[in-house]
Amino acid sequence: MALSTLLGAPVPRAEAEKAPAVGPYDETEAPAGITQLDLGALLLPVVDDVEVRVQSDEEGRIQQVVLVNGESALQLGVFAAPRNEGIWDEVRGEIHAQLSEDGVAAKEVEGVYGIELYARVRTPDGLIDIRFVGVNGPRWMVRAVYQGPAAVDPGVAPALVECLEHLVVVRGQQELPVREPLPLRLPREEPTSSSP
Repeated sequence: MALSTLLGAPVPRAEAEKAPAVGPYDETEAPAGITQLDLGALLLPVVDDVEVRVQSDEEGRIQQVVLVNGESALQLGVFAAPRNEGIWDEVRGEIHAQLSEDGVAAKEVEGVYGIELYARVRTPDGLIDIRFVGVNGPRWMVRAVYQGPAAVDPGVAPALVECLEHLVVVRGQQELPVREPLPLRLPREEPTSSSP
């Protein structure tokens, strides 16, 4: 659905509050049989025509995961959250405030996962559309940032949508401060398939 449609005719509240029938999934609820790249806290589905770019530090810790499909990209991050409370509303408010402080107008829009945040930002390459999506899970939150044409209309990059819908979070049992990034690592040489 195009962003202009979302802005012009918001999704009814009752419909927007329904839980999505797609991922990101917790590892305890993930469907079987999907070929994945194991990045530690994230199991990333292998999707045709999607380039996976990871940026890591000298010790091999991944700082950023970006998926690229055509002129669109999807940046993924996963963070610790409280056991019984989602943090996306608070995080979204802080992102909105930071964008405003930087002189960027941002709009809240209804999306598949609830309230999302859309903005157009200036980069060295010109103006670019971005859309922040947050998904609360059990003791985790995924922050996904669509960039480029997919920020306005996800339908132009269905491969990126598929990546988010089949993403699996491996939270682990370690105690981490709220909002701490969950540990990611460089992928193994060969993708693995989730167990049946």
